[in-house]
Amino acid sequence: MVIIIATNNKGKIEEIKKILNEYEIYSLKERNIDIDVVEDQDTFLGNAQKKAFEIYELTGEETIADDSGLCIDALDGFPGVMTHRFLGDYASDTMRNEYLINELNKYSNRSAQVICKLVYYNGKDIVVGEGVLKGFIAKECRGINGFGFDEIFELSNGLTLAELSADEKNKVSARGLAAKDLKKKLKVLGK
Repeated sequence: MVIIIATNNKGKIEEIKKILNEYEIYSLKERNIDIDVVEDQDTFLGNAQKKAFEIYELTGEETIADDSGLCIDALDGFPGVMTHRFLGDYASDTMRNEYLINELNKYSNRSAQVICKLVYYNGKDIVVGEGVLKGFIAKECRGINGFGFDEIFELSNGLTLAELSADEKNKVSARGLAAKDLKKKLKVLGK
């Protein structure tokens, strides 16, 4: 089965391809598709569905799309669906991570979760994989692996996601969990 993944984020593509390895998965770039679907929905599921529907409508090919983000308990779930955009379109991962660390220094509760919704769409079936990873916001950036907020998201073992190898991260990450959940559900559908 050939599937387009509605992203050009190399980290996301690698994570998903490793878990859904029996499928032939292509990025937008690999299919010569130059589009950036606007993520303007209120939920992770809404954004993922919007991306999957738009790419399917454009290509007519089976599509997987995701939306994920960091939800910090002391900040009432912020930044949530705005995780990548809460400081504007041109802010770097480092800028966003340092901002969040500084905000959390005002609180004793550093608990957070990463939520990922992964949507498969083939023009008829909608299948949703879900993953939630609980952890904490570190007091400083640590690690060199990963992307986004990986260097500030600390697991119960004290390591950040960026301190794990790619294989270790895939076993525990919200996207990895969502991909495994999606894989099981696709098998049930005979995909």
